[in-house]
Amino acid sequence: MPAPTPYLHLPGTAREALELYQRVFGGELVLATYEDFSRTDGPAHAIAHGELRGAVDVCASDATEQDEVFASRGLMMALLGRAEPTTLRTWFAALSEGGEVVDPLQRRPWGASDGQVRDRFGVLWLIGFEHAEADPAQRAG
Repeated sequence: MPAPTPYLHLPGTAREALELYQRVFGGELVLATYEDFSRTDGPAHAIAHGELRGAVDVCASDATEQDEVFASRGLMMALLGRAEPTTLRTWFAALSEGGEVVDPLQRRPWGASDGQVRDRFGVLWLIGFEHAEADPAQRAG
């Protein structure tokens, strides 16, 4: 069963956000402008619909005057165990560029590592992984 896909209405930054997410997570990115959809309720070059499909799926568009612009409180995108620890560490670092580390990626008392980062578009990500006790490199955090 497929998981829900976040869909962000951004204030003219949908292309930039989706291109960042593609650089971070990889995957296939499809962008369609207002002009591509013959829409006249926004600038022709603005993103009417953008979709990233891959290890992490996310959709975004440039908000029209009728749309509420993305803002989030009390919600985070959980990427717990979605990739190998090295990849998750790389994702955390990349998402923090221009954003804010809310809680550093660190080893927790229960043995797993996790942390929270809010990217420059306001999306809060929870990234974490369990440790393979046989791998000393992963014990460091």
